[in-house]
Amino acid sequence: MTRASSGAARLPLDPRRLLTVLCGLMAAAALFAIMLLTLVDVGGRKLVDTSVPGSLELTELLMVAVIFAGMPLVSLHGEHVVFDSLDRLLPPWLRRVQQALVDLLCALLLAGLAWLMWGKAAQMAEFGDTTAQLKLSLGPYVQLMSVLIGVTAAVHALLLWRPVAHHHIGVADDAPAGADGR
Repeated sequence: MTRASSGAARLPLDPRRLLTVLCGLMAAAALFAIMLLTLVDVGGRKLVDTSVPGSLELTELLMVAVIFAGMPLVSLHGEHVVFDSLDRLLPPWLRRVQQALVDLLCALLLAGLAWLMWGKAAQMAEFGDTTAQLKLSLGPYVQLMSVLIGVTAAVHALLLWRPVAHHHIGVADDAPAGADGR
């Protein structure tokens, strides 16, 4: 039986959608865990006069996941803070060149930062760096930060290679007009 005759057509994997779902789930799960941890910690202090041991450390580590999982999403969806007051004065071709240079610079700097952080994570693992109270190893968390910064660098490289309308002037988007609220 061929794939065409099986009745179910396979949709191509959309890397942008996959990235949005994966990073969104990671950030959402970490944020939910922070909320639950805070509820239990405050409830424990108020009701039974005891708090969750290491709750501050756990909250800090979960914030790493929220912040760094959000970075690729912010880049992918063009949600950065932007100074665009002078953009109306530039011709569209020059704005496109400017945007391409910005994406290239971001990709290179973020890739360099990811590389440096990966080395720092290895050093932290080698030295046995841990959190103060719970003695959790810090190396894996810095590795996670490094990987997510590397993913953000790849997003900027993708935007350079395959720009989207909400990032780049004069680029048609696959989404229907007005779908992104602009």
